[in-house]
Amino acid sequence: MTDALKRLSEEGVAIWLDDLSRKRITSGNLAELIDQQHVVGVTTNPTIFQKAISQGDGYDQQVSDLAARKVTVEEAIRMITTADVRDAADILRPVFEATDGQDGRVSIEVDPRLAHNTKSTVAEAKQLAWLVDRPNTLIKIPATEAGIPAIAEVIGLGISVNVTLIFSLERYRKVMDAYLTGLEKAKERGLDLSQIRSVASFFVSRVDTEIDKRLDDLGTDEAKALRGKAAIANARLAYQAYEEVFSSDRWNALESAGARKQRPLWASTGVKDPAYKDTMYVDELVAPNTVNTMPEATLFAVEDHGEITGDTVTGTYEQARADLDAVEALGISYDDVVQVLEDEGVEKFEASWNDLLKSTQAELERLAPSEG
Repeated sequence: MTDALKRLSEEGVAIWLDDLSRKRITSGNLAELIDQQHVVGVTTNPTIFQKAISQGDGYDQQVSDLAARKVTVEEAIRMITTADVRDAADILRPVFEATDGQDGRVSIEVDPRLAHNTKSTVAEAKQLAWLVDRPNTLIKIPATEAGIPAIAEVIGLGISVNVTLIFSLERYRKVMDAYLTGLEKAKERGLDLSQIRSVASFFVSRVDTEIDKRLDDLGTDEAKALRGKAAIANARLAYQAYEEVFSSDRWNALESAGARKQRPLWASTGVKDPAYKDTMYVDELVAPNTVNTMPEATLFAVEDHGEITGDTVTGTYEQARADLDAVEALGISYDDVVQVLEDEGVEKFEASWNDLLKSTQAELERLAPSEG
């Protein structure tokens, strides 16, 4: 266990790995990361699974069996991905028990093609929770307009949720509201609120990618000076909103009934611009009761040269607001940026899902037994 990762954990940041594959499970690598690198959770998404399934032969046996049963490609994907999530959940079960259900969690995403359909998203979330059948699973639901009521409904059924693809502060407030609404529904149904958990995945690096591009187009010294500031400012203001909502009277009533806070999760924390320090979205977003889900490269970069100096979020809100206001003052619309990012996020996951369908179909055909 290294000093930087240990310090990060001690500051109240749960370290989750933003990656999963059959090979990572069977080789013992995931268990090693839990043991050595302080990893206490795993997140997946369609892009991660598409990459895992299209590389190597780790899935051949299962795909061959699925081909022999002549299952549809959609069913094959669900069988493959839920098997990985179930196995990862079993590996993380001791962490889940040691943290009283706070960590030791594995996330799996609803079919991204359902992102704009509330009813289908709820049905898919119920199906995934049933298929994986592990108490330490989180079902990922995107924070689209249609996703918000789905989140409230799924939480109300007692299913734990990782809300994904959050870019805007306004949408994040709707996400927290949906969580509280869901808990109120669960309470009415007589469910044990302490067993329902949630994280809200607030995306970081993509905000800088989009805003920096627009700042570069302006090309002024004033614009250049704001590069690399918006994403961290946006995330810090999200934490301010979190502090506000989870100290409200409405929240206090739920907490006294056993409910647990929905933690902010910093997602998309791999640095895209080589001009920036590769650990900046970890070093600059240290705050109590948060999660940082990192690609493996970022995890090892933090281990090697991360600078964890205590809480770098609380009390920074005035400067964060000033940074976002300065970007807006240059004519870059925050509302437009976050809408573009949400639309792109859904499109990217849909594209990955379609690639996953194609590559899995090809594997089913390659491994299909000859007739006879």
